[in-house]
Amino acid sequence: LRSGAPQIEKILIAQGNENRRIREIIDAATWKGIPFQRSPRHLLDRQDPNHQGVIAFICAFQYSDLSIILKKVQNKKDVPPVLLMLDQIQDPRNLGAIIRTANAVEADGVIIPKNNAAEITASVHKASSGSTAYIPISKVTNLAQTIEQLKSIGIWVVGTSDDAETSYTSADYTVPLCIVLGNEGSGIRRLVKQKCDYLVHLPMLGQISSLNVSVTAGVLLYEVLRQRGTK
Repeated sequence: LRSGAPQIEKILIAQGNENRRIREIIDAATWKGIPFQRSPRHLLDRQDPNHQGVIAFICAFQYSDLSIILKKVQNKKDVPPVLLMLDQIQDPRNLGAIIRTANAVEADGVIIPKNNAAEITASVHKASSGSTAYIPISKVTNLAQTIEQLKSIGIWVVGTSDDAETSYTSADYTVPLCIVLGNEGSGIRRLVKQKCDYLVHLPMLGQISSLNVSVTAGVLLYEVLRQRGTK
C-alpha cells in the first residue's frame, strides 16, 4: 500500500481483526480508493492458510524492459552498477528472498528468464517483504545473449559454481558487475556458465555441499558492499 506497486485490486480482512495495524491498512486503502471487505477467517484460509488476517489481491506484475535498466546502468556515475541474473530459480520463496536482499544493497536490477523459472507473484512479493515494488525486474528470453549485451556496455559477469577455483572473496567486485546465480538443484546451465567472465565458489567446510541460493546471493551482495567500502 505504501509503495503503490504492485497495484492492489481488493483487500480481504478477517472479521474480528481490530488492531492498530489493521486500522492503518483500512485507512490507507480508503485513501487510495482500494475496495476492502471483512470476511470470515475460514474464507481467507481458503485463499492462503498462512495469512495474518489480511489478504491483498494484486494485478499482474509489470516487468521492466531490459533496455531501460541498461540505459540507467550506463548513466550511473556515482558507484559502479550491480545487477543480479537468476538462472531458472524455481522456488518463489527463494526468489522473493533474493529480491529482498537485492533491494537492501540497492542493486540496480534483477534479470530472470521467461521460461522454467518462478515468476513475480503475490507469494514472491510477500517473501520479498514488498521489495518487488522498489527494484526493476526484467524477464528475458535468452540469458546467454543477455550476458553478451551486458558485456558490450562494460559490465563484468561473475557466476557461482561449486567447482570454481576462485574463492568469492578473491574476485574484484569494484567494477560494473552482474552476479549470476543458478537453479537450486542444478546450478547455472552450461551455456550461461560459459558466457561468464569468471566463476567463484563459496567454501563449504561442513558435511553439506552447498548453501541455499538466497543465502549465496546475500553473501555475494554484501561482499560487493564490503569491497566498495559501503558503510
